[in-house]
Amino acid sequence: MNHQILFFFSALGAFNSVLLSIYFLFFDTSKNTSKYFLAGLLTALSIRIWKSLFFYFNPEISKIYLQIGLSACFFIGPFLYFYIKSKTSSVPQNKKSWGYQLLFLCILSITIGIVYPYQTYPELWVDYFYKIINYQWLIFIVISTFLIKNILKKTITKNKKLGYNDLWVLSVYFGVFLIWIAYFTASYTSYIVGALSFSFAFYLSALLIFYKKKQNFITSRKKEKYASSKIEAGEADSLLQKVQDTIYQKELYRNPNLTLPQLAKELNMRSHLLSQLLNDNLNKSFSQFINEYRIRKAKTLLKKDRNLKIEIIAENCGFNSNSTFYSAFKKNTGTTPAKYAKT
Repeated sequence: MNHQILFFFSALGAFNSVLLSIYFLFFDTSKNTSKYFLAGLLTALSIRIWKSLFFYFNPEISKIYLQIGLSACFFIGPFLYFYIKSKTSSVPQNKKSWGYQLLFLCILSITIGIVYPYQTYPELWVDYFYKIINYQWLIFIVISTFLIKNILKKTITKNKKLGYNDLWVLSVYFGVFLIWIAYFTASYTSYIVGALSFSFAFYLSALLIFYKKKQNFITSRKKEKYASSKIEAGEADSLLQKVQDTIYQKELYRNPNLTLPQLAKELNMRSHLLSQLLNDNLNKSFSQFINEYRIRKAKTLLKKDRNLKIEIIAENCGFNSNSTFYSAFKKNTGTTPAKYAKT
């Protein structure tokens, strides 16, 4: 019974990864290059895991299965690298180059398998080829680490969140790394640990990706809900008229420290509603909206008394400094206060 339970949990991840690789290869409509590399990676891992399972529970298994399992392991590192490269690179990649590299690995693997079959040279496979394959796998893991350095930085930066694709890449990377560690340290633990680690990594990654997708869905629904709750035209016109009348009558724009919450309080209106009114219906920020009133007042003063000092005009209109006044005036009118006064 213990053996059956162990076999079940060890084979669970490998069985589902085979199904997932078949889906990516034949049924996924997106047809992204990265999906094909992921399918290849899952296939290679699955073959390696199945070989481990059969050998663990039946040590007398034919050597040809051992050779196939180790040969598949030769492709895990390259498929990992190609997958991450295709997901993280913003520059279009040469698909033919990838194809040639994989073709070379296939020819090399088949040639070695024919010239030095496991059945005839078991010591060569156990003592040399096994080590070469494991270190080749590790080299590609190290190279892949440099490709995801920007994603890794996001995990330690508080103001940056991981995206859905980032989580996919990290899950695949750390899953493969965990499986490599399990096999590399199998002589100190147990040979079946590699298969168990694959099941663990597979389902942990699936849970993380599902959770992230669910979070993204909830966030997008909230954004859609907010976007769809725009103020109706009639109500918006009424509110804007109220805002304008209050600002003019009380000359609130003359307060250089006026804030949106303060204005909302004067209007007996929620800050969120006022912000939405300005952004959605006028397509303006609060500072842009208030500065327009200040500039109108400045125009009046400039025409009324050309000898009035700029400092006094800026202060009377609600600007904190002359530089702020110049900048806002130029932005709104396309000219300077001095030139405007002469026209």
